[in-house]
Amino acid sequence: LSRTEGRGPLARPLLRTGSAGGPKGEGAVPLPLTMEGFPLERSAILAGFGGQGVLLLGKLIAMAAMNEGAEVSWLPSYGPEMRGGTANCTVVIADRPIGSPVVPTPDIAVVMNIPSSEKFGPLVRPGGLLLVNSTLVPDSKIPERPDVAIVRIPASGIAVDLGAPIVANMVMLGAFAFLTRTVALAGVARELAHLFGGKAQVLRLNRMAVATGVRVARTAGRPAEVVRA
Repeated sequence: LSRTEGRGPLARPLLRTGSAGGPKGEGAVPLPLTMEGFPLERSAILAGFGGQGVLLLGKLIAMAAMNEGAEVSWLPSYGPEMRGGTANCTVVIADRPIGSPVVPTPDIAVVMNIPSSEKFGPLVRPGGLLLVNSTLVPDSKIPERPDVAIVRIPASGIAVDLGAPIVANMVMLGAFAFLTRTVALAGVARELAHLFGGKAQVLRLNRMAVATGVRVARTAGRPAEVVRA
C-alpha cells in the first residue's frame, strides 16, 4: 500500500522524552510539527507473532491517515518470519511524497511479543515511542531505553477480558491513535466500519477494543504531557 502523490498536512504531535526525563516514558513532550523547516515524516514498525494481526493494525493506521490527506506507505513483512516468528510491517506517514518505505530507525515501535521487543525496541530512534504489549512482554524483556518514551498496554489481557483474544491488535490501535495523534480516532472508526460493514457484532467488538485501548492509554503509564488534537 502506498500513496505518494499530492500533499496532506500532519497536524498532530508525536512524543519525545523531554528534559524532565523520568523512567519508562515519563516526562514526554510533543515533537514540533516541523524540524528545522523540513516537512514532517513519521514512521512506525508494528511487530508480533504471525496471527496477532499486526499487519492489519498497520494497514488500518495507513488507510486512516491516507483518508485524512496524508502521504502513506505500508510495507508488510512476508516469508519465514511469518511462521511463528516475528511478523511485522512498517508504516510511514508524511506531509510530502515518501522517498522510501524502508525505515531502519522508526519513530514508533509497537511490540506485541518478546521477540519483537528484543528485535525492534533497540531500533527506535532517540526521542521516539515504544508501545509494549505488557501482557506478553515482561519488564525484563523491554530494552533499557531512557532516551525513548515507553508505554505499557496490557493489550492481550484486555482482549481476553473482552472475550476475544484476537482483538489485542485493536486495543493497541486505540492506544496508538491516542498517544501518537498520527491518525484521528474518527478516521479509525471509519476504517473499522468499512472493514467490518455488515458484521454488526464484529464491528461492535472491535470498536469496544479500540475504545478500551484509548481509555487505558490515558492512565497506564502514558507520557505525562501529550497535546490533545
